[in-house]
Amino acid sequence: MDLQFSDTDLDFQQTVRKFLEENLPTDIGEKVKGGLALGKDDYVRWQTILFKQGWLAPEWPKEHGGTDWSPVQRYIFNEESARAYAPRLIAFGLKMVGPVIYTFGSDEQKSKYLPRILNQEDFWCQGYSEPGSGSDLASLQTRALLDGDHYIVNGTKTWTTMAQHADMMFCLCRTNSDVKFQEGISFLLIDMNQPGIEVRPIRTLDGGQEINTVFLTDVKVPVADRVGEENKGWTYAKFLLGHERSGIARIGASKAQLSKLLEIAAQERCGDGLLIDDEDFKRDVAQVEIDLHTLEYTELRALMSAAKGESPGPEANVLKIRGTELQQRIAHLLMQTLGYYAMPFVPEAKEYGYNEEPVGPGYAAPLASHYFNIRKASIYGGSNEIQRNIIAKMVLGL
Repeated sequence: MDLQFSDTDLDFQQTVRKFLEENLPTDIGEKVKGGLALGKDDYVRWQTILFKQGWLAPEWPKEHGGTDWSPVQRYIFNEESARAYAPRLIAFGLKMVGPVIYTFGSDEQKSKYLPRILNQEDFWCQGYSEPGSGSDLASLQTRALLDGDHYIVNGTKTWTTMAQHADMMFCLCRTNSDVKFQEGISFLLIDMNQPGIEVRPIRTLDGGQEINTVFLTDVKVPVADRVGEENKGWTYAKFLLGHERSGIARIGASKAQLSKLLEIAAQERCGDGLLIDDEDFKRDVAQVEIDLHTLEYTELRALMSAAKGESPGPEANVLKIRGTELQQRIAHLLMQTLGYYAMPFVPEAKEYGYNEEPVGPGYAAPLASHYFNIRKASIYGGSNEIQRNIIAKMVLGL
């Protein structure tokens, strides 16, 4: 069920494959394949390598630093990157706020922020969810009051991934409380390195601290850092969420995880033979493979629509639902593959260079942490229950 590539595409595939073999740092690749924790420096190091190659923002228009690749070439790049166990690109700047800025932002915002996203000068986070506004995002209460040429922002954002590393936040704030929820929101770009911002970490099920609560107290934001029109931020937010949900599927990464699963199953005993030959196991893996290939073609249809200048439609919601469910199913199969050896929960095992004597195979130690962490995939980016409601409305007219 693979795509039929042209000779030009096959040449491009070999170019990408060779580049990854020669330029992906060995320690970073080992971390990704082993399910180990990556730090900000790992992401910045890899994204800097891609930036110097001119490959960091394949989806961007060429005039803003994009690659001018075809949808098939972007697909090949993502596939080969996942196959080589390259880190995922941090989406907040590249795939979320970057497209919002070059689509809706002012010329000044484009010239100021887009180069800083590409050269890693600015690390971004997303200020959407609040303690009382998660799936019902439009009910958010963080307020931005106009005071001369600045807004004064007060409120709380939560589940803010990588806020502890961020230089900038793109943030939804209420600028009008006298209209329906969606019509009173503005899209602001906030400097995180200023007074009035407190970042408090939240420890997740896997023992990590990648998400945070961010408190904003009398934070000053220049009007020049509002994207688009005041009170029209919901339009830009929906545009951004379409891009976010398309990327959440992470089909290439799931295929790499599936390869890892088969590699482990070929070593694990099951009765008198190997697990990879067990009929029940083969049936479960075959169903995942079928579902993954099916979803892959949905992603390709979405890519072709994007190439025509169309915004992501309900395909993005389908990708989000099925992609995250497949990530969780593969994680579950990995745990089943190792049985009791996968059960010990040792968060420290995700750290590179962990020296404790492992119980069972060395690849078993990080699996429990990964399993717990991936449970959140069906919640972030808009919970899968909400995505089904959106599909029911957009497609079925319910």
